Amino acid sequence: MKELVVISGKGGTGKTSITGALAKLARNKVIVDCDVDAADLHILLRPEIIYKEIFIGGVIAEISKEKCIKCNACKEVCRFGAVEENYEINKIDCEGCGVCYYLCKSNAITLKDNINGEWYRSNTEYGPMIHASMTVGSENSGKLVTLLRTNSAIIAKENGINLIVIDGSPGVGCPVIASITSAYCCLIVTEPSLSAFHDLKRVCELSKNFKAKTLVCINKFDINEDISNQIEEFCKHISIGLAGKIPYDNTITKAQIEGKNIMEFPESIAAKAINELWVNLKKILVITCN
Repeated sequence: MKELVVISGKGGTGKTSITGALAKLARNKVIVDCDVDAADLHILLRPEIIYKEIFIGGVIAEISKEKCIKCNACKEVCRFGAVEENYEINKIDCEGCGVCYYLCKSNAITLKDNINGEWYRSNTEYGPMIHASMTVGSENSGKLVTLLRTNSAIIAKENGINLIVIDGSPGVGCPVIASITSAYCCLIVTEPSLSAFHDLKRVCELSKNFKAKTLVCINKFDINEDISNQIEEFCKHISIGLAGKIPYDNTITKAQIEGKNIMEFPESIAAKAINELWVNLKKILVITCN
C-alpha cells in the first residue's frame, strides 16, 4: 500500500482539480480529502455518505454558575481571555489548556469534549472516499488529518487496495505535515508566479525532510514561461523530478463551473497533459494501479 499526497505551497494552484483527475485515472485506490480546513474535493467527486462520526479535537472549559464563587482566579490565569465578564467561557477563545480547571478554588470548572466537526466514509463513482468537515473556528485539523489517513489505510487493507490518493493542504503547517508523514510520494502542484515559486521552495524542503519521493507539477505553465523555466532549473538543482506541465485551459474553468472533473472532457489539452502526468507518476509509484 502506497500513499500519493498532492500538496501545494500556496492555495489556488489547481491542486484539488488535479487530485480529482488522478482519482478518476487510478482505478484501484482510496481517495482522501485531507484539506480539512477548506475541503472541496467532494464538489468534484460527488460522494454518497455511508457512515459519519463526530470528531472530537480536544476539550473546552465550562463553568458551573452554581459552584462559581467569582474569585476571578480563572480570569487571571487564562492567557487567551476566554473567561467573559459573566463568568462564562467563550468557546471560540478557549484553547482547552485546562489551567483554569486545575486552579479553580471551588471546583466549578469542568473540561468537556469539544466537537470540532465530522468525518465521513463515502462511495463515489471513482471508489471509496474518506473526508471531513470542520465547524467554523475549529482547530486541531492536524489531528483530524491523521484520523482520516488512519481510516483510509484500514479501508484499503480490508479491500485489498494498494494506493491511497490524498488531497493535502496548501502551505507548510500542521495539516500538511500530518498529510505527508510516512507518505510514499508527494506531488507538489505549483504555478508560474513569484509567490507560488517562493512557497514551492519551502514545501519542497518540508517534503524532502520527510524523505518522501517528491515530484513537481507546473500547472498553467504557459502563462509565464520564464518563471516556469526557473522552476524547472530549481527542481534540477535540488534533484526533484518534474512530473508534468499542464497548459492553461479554459476547459478547466468550464468544468469547475459545472462541478465536473476535468477528465470528463478527455479531448481538452489539460486532460491530455494530466494523462501524461499520471503515466509519469505510475513509474514512480511502481504499483498495479492502472
